[in-house]
Amino acid sequence: MELENNVSAALPDYRAEIAALVRSTVAPRILRERLGEYHGNDIASAMAELSREERARLYTVLTPDALADLVEYLDTPGELLDELGITKRAEILARTETALSAEYLEERPKAEREALAALLPEQVREELKLLFSFDKDEVGSRMVTNYISVNEGASVRGAMSELVRQAADNDNVSTIYVTTEEGDFVGAIDLKDLIRARSQDKLEDIIMTSYPYVYAEEKIEDCIERIMGYSEDSIPVLDGSGRLVGVLTAQDVSELAQESIADDYAKLGGLSSEEDLSEPTLKSVGKRLPWLIILFGLGLLVSGVVGLFDSVIDSLPFIVSFQSLILGMAGNVGTQSLAVTVRALADETLTAREKLSLVFKETRVGLFNGIILGVLSFLLVGLFLSLRGTETALAFSVGASTGTALLLSMVLSGISGSVIPIVLKRMKIDPAAASGPFITTINDLVAVLTYYGLAGLLLMNI
Repeated sequence: MELENNVSAALPDYRAEIAALVRSTVAPRILRERLGEYHGNDIASAMAELSREERARLYTVLTPDALADLVEYLDTPGELLDELGITKRAEILARTETALSAEYLEERPKAEREALAALLPEQVREELKLLFSFDKDEVGSRMVTNYISVNEGASVRGAMSELVRQAADNDNVSTIYVTTEEGDFVGAIDLKDLIRARSQDKLEDIIMTSYPYVYAEEKIEDCIERIMGYSEDSIPVLDGSGRLVGVLTAQDVSELAQESIADDYAKLGGLSSEEDLSEPTLKSVGKRLPWLIILFGLGLLVSGVVGLFDSVIDSLPFIVSFQSLILGMAGNVGTQSLAVTVRALADETLTAREKLSLVFKETRVGLFNGIILGVLSFLLVGLFLSLRGTETALAFSVGASTGTALLLSMVLSGISGSVIPIVLKRMKIDPAAASGPFITTINDLVAVLTYYGLAGLLLMNI
């Protein structure tokens, strides 16, 4: 611990250094040179330490290229851009990744968006037009055009010359993409393989023709699991005709994966999409209310089912004490099965046989866990009631009823937690969005019927 503290103390505090430098009285040229010694991420992290006036000085000193680099490290780049004049904003947007520019412009009012677009270079406008042609949930809306490509007919020397020429405008140089004259995707070349190749070697000998790719019109959620498995620094994006139109960088893939996880987590909670802290209250209400109304109706159904067993509850009121135990365990099992199934269904290649195998597995898991917890319930509930003065026969009969109900409800919850998402997927309904709270409520219904039905059968005569 002492060593860790010493190491932490020895690390420089770049945020404080940068903030102090901006607040100093050094000349603009000297300030620009000194700031140039820091990484863009360090300058971005120091932004929170600066006042509005201090940030304005920073914007004046830094070049558009430096500001564009800074913007890409900010969690909320729009906050910086909104503090700039429209001309300077356009200069920065022209230098940032096209996807980031598109995201910012999309959030602007129409008049402001058009004014900014008019100040951008023609090439940038064309790239933005391409991105805006795709829906937000499609791969094409998140791709970048920052990549290097060479013609399949080029020599090794020619490919190296193209790399040097295009590297001035594109910094994603680790992988070079190979296309035909018409732009059709052929494969990819690893930079180190191109460097090692001799001038007399054939380019086709170092082309990876089985390199992974995605289509621009593919849904992000349908392909994110697949492309994550390749661990490449970039993934080519093709149009419907097989032409190379952009790439997804490793950073893009990482961000998409995080968004997908966050979105699935929100859906499992019954939300239509992830909320953020700044979202208006009424918008959050609108996202949550539809599912809550459905669940309210299902909750009334569960309450109505409980009402059918009034005679059982009147005769044995103490069994209500164990209702929450049954409902809680059934819900836990269902949620676990749901999480496993939704994750498995992300694999579009999953066969019907594999899906059936998944259902059987979750059923077996529910059965074995149910047997163990059912036996524990029988013993502990019986002992608990006996110690409270209940007749031994009745106490352990209640324990047997609770344990059996627990076993059956856990098995049925395992089945529903795996079958319902598969059925919803078959119906083209997002299983993550439609399963979470729904399965929990269905499991409550199953557990109530099982518990009070068994209690009536096993205990009423006693």
